[in-house]
Amino acid sequence: MSTASAQSCGEAASGVRLLTFGCRLNTYESEAMRALATAAGHGAGTIVVNTCAVTAEAERQARQAIRKAHRENPGARILVTGCAAQIRPADWAALPGVARVIGNAEKLRPETWARLDAPPAPVADIMAARETAAHLVTEFAGRARAFVQVQQGCDHRCTFCVIPFGRGPSRSVPAGAVVEQVRALVRGGCREVVLTGVDITSYGPDLPGRPTLGQLCRRLLRLVPELPRLRLSSLDPVEVDPDLWRLIAEEPRLMPHLHLSLQHGADLILKRMRRRHLRGDALAFVRRARSLRPEIAFGADLIAGFPTETEDHFAQTLDLVEEAGLTFLHVFPYSERPGTPAARMPQLPRALRRERAARLREAGARAARRFYAGRVGREESVLLEREDRGRTEQFAPIRVAAPGASAGAPGELRRLRVVAATDEGLLAEAAA
Repeated sequence: MSTASAQSCGEAASGVRLLTFGCRLNTYESEAMRALATAAGHGAGTIVVNTCAVTAEAERQARQAIRKAHRENPGARILVTGCAAQIRPADWAALPGVARVIGNAEKLRPETWARLDAPPAPVADIMAARETAAHLVTEFAGRARAFVQVQQGCDHRCTFCVIPFGRGPSRSVPAGAVVEQVRALVRGGCREVVLTGVDITSYGPDLPGRPTLGQLCRRLLRLVPELPRLRLSSLDPVEVDPDLWRLIAEEPRLMPHLHLSLQHGADLILKRMRRRHLRGDALAFVRRARSLRPEIAFGADLIAGFPTETEDHFAQTLDLVEEAGLTFLHVFPYSERPGTPAARMPQLPRALRRERAARLREAGARAARRFYAGRVGREESVLLEREDRGRTEQFAPIRVAAPGASAGAPGELRRLRVVAATDEGLLAEAAA
C-alpha cells in the first residue's frame, strides 16, 4: 500500500488549480486531470481537490482546504475527487462551494471533463473500467522528475486500510503504454521517472504473460536507453521478484533508494495488521539489498499506535529503524478508518498515538542526520530541481552552498562534492 504523505499543492500559472493530498499516485493523477481539464476548456475558475482516505488527518486537511478555497474564491467551481470522495461522496458534495464529486472511475476519462453534470460512478464501475491506459501525462509542469502510473488498486486487505474500497482491485498498465509515456517524458526534458501505484510489487498478474515489476523495469530501461534515472515508489519487501533483484545488483540507472511498506516492527502487530511480512523478512530484505548494492538507502512507511500496541511492541519498531538502517521515514499515528477490522479492535488513546509518532519521527530525524553526516566529503550525482538544489541518487536533498558558477539549470545532472551536512540535508560545491 502506498501510504499518504503530507498535503502537496499544484497550480498552473493561469488555469485549473489543483490541491492534491496523499500518495505519489494522486500526484500523477492530478497532473493527468490538469491536462484533461485544460483540454476540455476549464480555466482559472476551476479548482480540483484530489483527496486521500488513508488517515482522518488527510481528510481533515482536504475539507479545510475546500472551505478555504471557497472563502477565497466564492465564484470558483470546486470539483472533488480521490479516494475519500469515492468512499463517501455525499459528505464531500455537502461542503460549501463543491459543484461536483467525481468518482475515481471517471477522473481520468476525457468525457468526464467535457460533461460535468453526470453523477459519480460506484466503486464497482472502477473494477470494470480497468484504467490501464490512465491517459498519458507527458508534461509535469516543467519538473525534472515525473511520476508514471504502472498499477492501480489493491487485492490485499490490510486491517487498517480503506484504499481497496476507493480504488478497487489491482490492475496493471501494459508495458507498452508505460514505455510510450516514459519516452514522451524524456523527450520533454524529464531526467528521472518514478514508477508509482497503490501496490506496485503486485504488477502484472492481470496482463498477458503475467509480467513482473522487475520485467517491466528491465524492458523500460532497455527500450528507453536515454532515461538517466529510474526510481521506484513503495515496495512490499516480500514481493520483490528475481528480475528486480538482478536490477538492484546490476543496473546503475535504477536508483539506490528503495521505500518500503513496513508499517511496524513487531510480529504480533504485523499479524494483526494482516501484513504479508514479518520483522525478519524486512531485515532479510535490507541485508540482501545492501549486499548487492552497498550504497543503497532505505525509506519506510511506519504506523505508531496501532490498536493493542504495547510499549514493548512500539520499542520493536523504534529498534527496527536502527537495526534495518532506515534513513527516510514516513510516520503516521494510527487513524481508525470506518468499516475496517482494525477500527473494531481496542483503540489506544489518541494522545498516546501522537506521542509515539513523535518519538518515531525523532528516531527518523536522527537516522537521517547520521546518513547525511556519512556523505560529507563524497562526490554525488545530483539531479537539479532548481538551479541550486536537487536530489542525490539516494534521494537525499542537497543544496549548492554558494550558487553562482556552481549552479545549473533544473533537470541538469551535476557532479557535486558534499562539504557539510545539516538537519535538512546536504550542502555541496561543484566537484573538481
